[in-house]
Amino acid sequence: MLNAFKVFTTVVVGLMVGVEFSVAFVINRILDALPEDSGQLGRAHGGRMLGALMPVWYIGSLVLVALWAVAGGDRHGAGLVVTADALLILSVIMSLLLLVPINNRNKTWTPENRPADWKQQMNRWDRFHYVRVAVIIAAFALLVAALA
Repeated sequence: MLNAFKVFTTVVVGLMVGVEFSVAFVINRILDALPEDSGQLGRAHGGRMLGALMPVWYIGSLVLVALWAVAGGDRHGAGLVVTADALLILSVIMSLLLLVPINNRNKTWTPENRPADWKQQMNRWDRFHYVRVAVIIAAFALLVAALA
C-alpha cells in the first residue's frame, strides 16, 4: 500500500511539474507571439484559471510528500523525500511572495486598465516562474530517486 502511495504522490507532483513547465516554455511563448492584446488577455485568463487550481495542487503535493516522509521515514530514500518536501515548501513560499502578487494584478488587467509597465511585470513573473519550475523539477527528481 505504501508503494502505491509513493507512486501516486510522484505522479501528482510530476503532473504539476509538467503543467508548470508547459506554462513556462510553451503556453506563455505562444501567448507572447499573438497579435495586439491577445497575449495579455490570454495571460489574464490563464492567471484566473490556473490561479484557482494551482494552490490546491501545490499544497496537496506538499501534504502528500510530507505524508510519505512520515510514513516511510525509516526507509531507504527518506532524506531524499524530506529534501523534496523542503523544496516544495520553498516553491509555495516563492509563489506566495513573488508570483501571486503579480498574478493577482495581471488577472484583472484589460487593454483599457493595464499599467504602462505590464510587459515588464510579466517578464518578472516569467523569471520567477523559471526558478520555481527548476525548484519543483528538483523536488520531482528527488522523489523519483527515492522510489528507486
